[in-house]
Amino acid sequence: MIFKQFYLSCLAHASYMIGEEETGTAAVVDPQRDTDQYIAFASDHKLKIQHVFLTHLHADFVAGHLELRDRAGATIYLGAKAKARYAFTPLHDGAIVEFGRVRLKALETPGHTPESISIVVYDLNASDRNPYAVLTGDTLFIGDVGRPDLRVALGWSAKELGSMLFDSLHTKLLALPDESLVYPAHGAGSLCGKALSKETVSTLGEQRRSNYALQPMSKEAFVQVVTADQPEAPAYFTYDAVLNSEERPTLDQALAREMNPLTLETLLGMQGNGAQILDTRDATEFAAAHLAGSINIGLGGQYATWAGTVLDRTHPIVIISDPGRESEAAVRLGRIGFDHVAGYLKDGLRSLESRPELTVTTERLSAPFASELLLSENAPLAIDVRAAREREQKYIAGSLSIPLNHLAEKLDALPKDRSLLVYCAGGYRSSIAASLLERNGFDRVSEIAGGIVGWEAAGLPVLTTQPSA
Repeated sequence: MIFKQFYLSCLAHASYMIGEEETGTAAVVDPQRDTDQYIAFASDHKLKIQHVFLTHLHADFVAGHLELRDRAGATIYLGAKAKARYAFTPLHDGAIVEFGRVRLKALETPGHTPESISIVVYDLNASDRNPYAVLTGDTLFIGDVGRPDLRVALGWSAKELGSMLFDSLHTKLLALPDESLVYPAHGAGSLCGKALSKETVSTLGEQRRSNYALQPMSKEAFVQVVTADQPEAPAYFTYDAVLNSEERPTLDQALAREMNPLTLETLLGMQGNGAQILDTRDATEFAAAHLAGSINIGLGGQYATWAGTVLDRTHPIVIISDPGRESEAAVRLGRIGFDHVAGYLKDGLRSLESRPELTVTTERLSAPFASELLLSENAPLAIDVRAAREREQKYIAGSLSIPLNHLAEKLDALPKDRSLLVYCAGGYRSSIAASLLERNGFDRVSEIAGGIVGWEAAGLPVLTTQPSA
């Protein structure tokens, strides 16, 4: 048996390939939408991808099941309770897919979603009784369990799914041997749970001992604890969950339509008609010079998650990137189903060299200087765009809490006749926030360089536990 985990850090997403050398057959579980790495790995190991499984209809990314179907001829498998508009093989509890000396057994494990399954992996050369591993999707994470509140918009209550999740964990997964390896679909940084570990593999025995959600408690207590304090899910989560159930263009088809080099004049015309100009450069470079009205979401951070949070699906996106990174920017948008890219600015920001009047800057102030300004007579309004849980740990005195994912809806409450000073943890989110403010007519916006990390490094004071606005 060949077993390979693929980990995509920017989405904290794990996918898997299980191959069998004698038959040259492989299965892929929960693939990302850009599938080149699976095709390459299979080729290197003389495998043919014949099976592709989704443990559930994912909400936080668009899976690559249709891509592997079309590229490799793979059969798609979903849990028996799934509803989809493409052909798939439904897997009921106990269903087996076997090739050579590899056996994959489906367990119906609803809770995170009603159609969730886990896949028990047997290496028959080692044992046909004791599994090698279980691929738990979003049912069981390392240190956490899947949140049961992401299907509310589709008619399922968190209490109803939480009750299912309790049963799935205790009657299905925890019935497996303690030495079974646990491979989930996500790690730390994913919004599909609240306490995911940075580790990407564990054992059932270790999770039984250390995972807070697996400790002895009643079903009612379990539902209460796993639904409490979950992070807010971006609006695109429901969109992606639905998209994963539909027949849609593949990523290659979308990119063929999107990767159009545009002149500056064309871009400006599109901007005037409502197109979103997405500048994917580093925040420092963006602050030094950028096209007025553009939004900065750098490729160096959680790019797709924040793009899905602050951009909309009703207006086209035009990309400004460092030359050579335009395709990466579009691919990473495609991973969350944002296929409405209209093109990219040819030659990037160099196209603006002959039109300096179109270029603006954003001040990034050192923490000591920002501190002086905040104590001055005409002090700017400091805006903390971190999440509420981060702010509970520490914040700058006098600052207003507006988490970045709520900034757009609170713009009308902010003064346009006062300077605004934005900060986050390290500078990534504050650059997004500053660009959104500038795009919406706030012309006196600056940032604290290095965020609250830079503030503390300069020996400046912070406060704790103030309620969010």
